[in-house]
Amino acid sequence: VLAEVIKAFGAPENAQRMEEARDNACNDMGKMLQFLLPVATQIQQDVIKAYGFSNDGEGVLKFARLIKSYESQDPEIASMSGKLKAMFLPPMTLPPHGAGTGGVAAS
Repeated sequence: VLAEVIKAFGAPENAQRMEEARDNACNDMGKMLQFLLPVATQIQQDVIKAYGFSNDGEGVLKFARLIKSYESQDPEIASMSGKLKAMFLPPMTLPPHGAGTGGVAAS
């Protein structure tokens, strides 16, 4: 099922929908939740409903929890899960070391 979900994200029409949502979000986390997450959720729903998951956000959450439970047991599932997350979660960037400390103290 996970492989089919990943494949669905690669389908031209879904890739286009995700790209448009990313453009609308402009790397803003709040806008990512507003624009990108609903598209990603819909793409997953379209696949997982054929496997007995409910066709709503709760079905996607149950699917995600199930995948998470198998990640530690199966490296292939862990790898595919990482690929899936990378498709709709922005890369997390850490602030530069020492940022926000006010700079060097005056002597």
